[in-house]
Amino acid sequence: MITLEENLYFGKDLEAMQFARRYHTWIIDEVRPYFGRRVAEVGAGCGNLSEFLLQQPIDHLSAFEPSSNMFELLQKRLGSQSRVVAINDFFGKPTEATTENYDSVVYINVMEHIEDDSAEIRNAYEALKSQGHIVIYVPALAWLYSDFDRVIGHFRRYHKRELVDLVKGCGFEIVQAKYFDSLGIIPWYLSAVLFRRKISSTNVALYDRLAVPVLSRIERYLPPWIGKNLLVVGRKP
Repeated sequence: MITLEENLYFGKDLEAMQFARRYHTWIIDEVRPYFGRRVAEVGAGCGNLSEFLLQQPIDHLSAFEPSSNMFELLQKRLGSQSRVVAINDFFGKPTEATTENYDSVVYINVMEHIEDDSAEIRNAYEALKSQGHIVIYVPALAWLYSDFDRVIGHFRRYHKRELVDLVKGCGFEIVQAKYFDSLGIIPWYLSAVLFRRKISSTNVALYDRLAVPVLSRIERYLPPWIGKNLLVVGRKP
């Protein structure tokens, strides 16, 4: 069992992803209809995505981050925002205060870090109001799993049918399930799998500037049959 004192995360991947502003906007645009008014963001890190969530018409954001060093950065970044509460803890089992309290629970590049993903999804189910949504965005395709995935604490990469069955098995109705970022498969395979290189802010910024604007338009009208990432949205009946 990892305690909060032991749970330090030195997020070089999060530092790199702060340069992916178009990429974050692309994800948010896709899942915006499912947020509702009260949102729980699990694994908020240093607040890269939190800032995008707070640009949406939501009333309250609970930003959960168990890593003590990431939480310190999160607090500094969001501390002045009246609509957000930063929580230095795992999401865990809902309490009386949180059970059926949220319109959505959001996991963006987080579920792959959680060993018991089934228990986590069941916790989210209990925390959601009726007709509330769970939003899960994860790395896809087991054959893309690399040393970089392992080093930053990824237990797995998902296939669509696998994640859909998991979310349905926890009681959700599936609203959306689609692969994301089809073009990203090639550079990821070459860099992370074949040549075993780490992600860099330069490469992230370049891909964000050149590829994302074109790819996001294409995939909006032609959903890919395969992709580097996977989005699944479930609704609590």
